[in-house]
Amino acid sequence: MTEDMSGTPEQPGSQWYDNEAGPLVRPYAMTGGRTKPGPRGVRLDLIALVTLDDGAPGPGDSTALGPEHRALIELCRAETQSVAELAAGADLPVGVVRVLLGDLLEMGCVKVSRPVPPAQLPDEKILREVIDGLRAL
Repeated sequence: MTEDMSGTPEQPGSQWYDNEAGPLVRPYAMTGGRTKPGPRGVRLDLIALVTLDDGAPGPGDSTALGPEHRALIELCRAETQSVAELAAGADLPVGVVRVLLGDLLEMGCVKVSRPVPPAQLPDEKILREVIDGLRAL
């Protein structure tokens, strides 16, 4: 037996259990040691929007998906969410969520889209001119 910082004896393997949080699972264990999403090359930045695809398994389907994958699917089932929102909702690090979303993308369970960058949005002046033109009709 070893002692922790407070001098209390620790049982072997107890560093993987937290009295308040329960069993601890390291992020690399959730992703199988991977640090990058699948080979599709889709950018999964914090504002990328994730939508559930029609081919996603239902809540009762028994698939080879892990509990973290299923948690992300359930979060997307309610509404489209950003990668940051999914990480917060699943209480997982963003890096882990990116890898898991890469898996779900490869399996056809989710779709990822990016919001329109502000530089590509129409100029406010043009929009006002269109509105004024419509009012004049």
